[in-house]
Amino acid sequence: LLFQILGAVILGFGIWILADKTSFIAVLQMSSPSLKTGAYVLIGVGALTMLMGFLGCLGAVNEIRCLLGLYFTCLMVILITQVAAGLVIYFQKETLKEELSRIVGSLIKNYDPSNDDERNLQDAWDYVQTQIACCGWTGAKDWENNEILINQSMTAYPCSCSNSSKDFQVDSGFCNLDVAVNGTATYADWPVHEQGCMDGVEKWLKDNLGVILGVCTGVAVIELLGMILSISLCKNIHSEDYTKVPKS
Repeated sequence: LLFQILGAVILGFGIWILADKTSFIAVLQMSSPSLKTGAYVLIGVGALTMLMGFLGCLGAVNEIRCLLGLYFTCLMVILITQVAAGLVIYFQKETLKEELSRIVGSLIKNYDPSNDDERNLQDAWDYVQTQIACCGWTGAKDWENNEILINQSMTAYPCSCSNSSKDFQVDSGFCNLDVAVNGTATYADWPVHEQGCMDGVEKWLKDNLGVILGVCTGVAVIELLGMILSISLCKNIHSEDYTKVPKS
């Protein structure tokens, strides 16, 4: 039962990644095919875990060694895959950070409120900036690369970056500066948050690191317990008795 619940959680997480349209995850999965592939992998692992949970229960109740052996093998493969994925993420974190910078940099440069084709992606990024209270990836200066703002001599700024109460109800598109010096301005003249979203995301990860590690450790412990129990049951079953297999 525990493994079926665990499988349902993993399956649900994968579906959430694909369905989410209003968070930083949405920005990544709409911009990077690797995250979408990872979501499908999670869905597959979740479904496999649920199936293995069922087979493990069937093998334990009916004392069928081949099912318990299959259950043990699949759990071991899943656990090894999870550890390998964690190690890859840890050792490739700088590469991942560069990839994120590239994705967000391209999004900011091409941000256009009138482009309906990219509406979901742009709305997701506006949501990120509003919720984290940040601007750009490394800072507001990133928005100086936006083609529309360049054409307006920086006399406008992204509304979702605003730290002004008058823009509280506006969380997308561009807002105009009240006063522009000689018809031009820079990001330093904008009433926006100073923190870049990269720092905000890293802070969120640090604040929630304990929860993330706890969940990962809990999953690994449950899988190890399942492996130990299945191999113990296998040793206690002296011979196969296929007459115990339920008749359909």
